Amino acid sequence: MEKDLKDAMNCDMETGICEIPQASDVSKQGAVNKPIKLLYFTDPICSSCWGIEPQLRKLKQEYGHYFDIEYRMGGLLKSWSEYGGSDVNGPSSVGQHWEEAGAHYQMPIAGDVWNEDPLHSSYPPSIAFKAAQLQDNLKAVRFLRRIKEMVFTEKKNITRLEHLLQAAKDAGLDVKQFEFDYEHSAKLLFEEDLSMAQAWGVRGFPTIYFIDEDDNRFKVYGSKPYKVYEQALLKLLPGEVQIKNPSSYEGIFSQYNTVTLKEFAVFYEVDLEQAEGILTELEKQGKASRTITFAGTMWKLTNG
Repeated sequence: MEKDLKDAMNCDMETGICEIPQASDVSKQGAVNKPIKLLYFTDPICSSCWGIEPQLRKLKQEYGHYFDIEYRMGGLLKSWSEYGGSDVNGPSSVGQHWEEAGAHYQMPIAGDVWNEDPLHSSYPPSIAFKAAQLQDNLKAVRFLRRIKEMVFTEKKNITRLEHLLQAAKDAGLDVKQFEFDYEHSAKLLFEEDLSMAQAWGVRGFPTIYFIDEDDNRFKVYGSKPYKVYEQALLKLLPGEVQIKNPSSYEGIFSQYNTVTLKEFAVFYEVDLEQAEGILTELEKQGKASRTITFAGTMWKLTNG
């Protein structure tokens, strides 16, 4: 059934999926360092992917000792001239969708960037992520988070090199090397990701394959509640499983530079009102500070 919001880069809040056109065969993947690998096909401007950040952070906290995440860029928007048929309204329709998606996922999203400085493609930030990966996987994940914050909460057009370079600096990357790789080998790596997404039959984002060492797989397609991701993982983990819970309310800040209210609430299994109260108390104690963005509040650990 076609839905109006599907016009906005095929991101449907009811299914929690940002779609792209075709797909085909499934191929095998090699061994991983931990018992389970999460093969995550995503895109920097996928609102549904931003919407599952709370679930993924909680999964990492509780079960991160059992899995690694392999990030692959899928290419949600090549260009507006090549994107989908006559029903697509262009950037302004995405802005409206993003505002509604923010309310749906309870994650900070400001859609005004699509009216004020609209992105022409998701390919440049995707290529930039591959450039970051060439240096350091952990820093690349920080980089991906940073460019998402830029576009979703700060209304910054992350196709612009100036913002990509700033994000590289913020993530602790060698900025000169990052720019060189962005202009050279990263594009080929991105094309490999696109080919892999097609081979794996990926039609939209987020798509996450949970894979064990025997190549047993479970796929979670679209934005889902935390328990869906947890159950997919547990199906592949034999025997008794150890869950690691955070030792304090400051614990989340030792892992992440920035935290949204929804992320904090999911991480500690409290409601949004309780999360607000806890974070406000941490702020009074000088342990956390808030930053007001165009889309809402982001929380950080207080320096010093």
